[in-house]
Amino acid sequence: MYNATEQFAALNQAGVSNAVKLASLSIENTEKLVQLNISAAKRAIAQAVQSAQAVASVKDVQELFALRAKLAEAGVENATGYSRNLYELSSEAQAGLSALAEESWASYQKGVASWVEKASKSAPAGSDVAVNAFKSTFAASTAAFDQFQKATKQVVELADASVRAAAATATKATAKAKRA
Repeated sequence: MYNATEQFAALNQAGVSNAVKLASLSIENTEKLVQLNISAAKRAIAQAVQSAQAVASVKDVQELFALRAKLAEAGVENATGYSRNLYELSSEAQAGLSALAEESWASYQKGVASWVEKASKSAPAGSDVAVNAFKSTFAASTAAFDQFQKATKQVVELADASVRAAAATATKATAKAKRA
């Protein structure tokens, strides 16, 4: 005999499990971001001290202008490095959240399909049309989600390639400025 209560309890248990996974993933990514920011703050303080010492030892205006250019270049390099690290962390977090969403959707999809199958076996006579309509609607929503998921992956890959190309260009420009 079909027991809907057990089926719903299993779906709810899967939902709680996914919520725990999401919380854990969020905390892990937040820890990485905090660590990145602490490291960046330490580097900024060390660079500020070093810059102040360099400015204090300047003897003429020409040396001051040369130092200014050198410090500006160092600042751009630090900002570029921080941005690159932040982007990498964001990409990792996005990939983890996407994997969790895909896993959750697959589990949900399997659970609903099982529920519909069991419910249709114990459905009253003459309800075939309604059961088939529900199955068809669920199949269409699954197909739509799959298409949305594929499109999202393509957009993310395109954005990733664009950001990486921009970062490479910025790095090359910084290297050229150093040589000049």
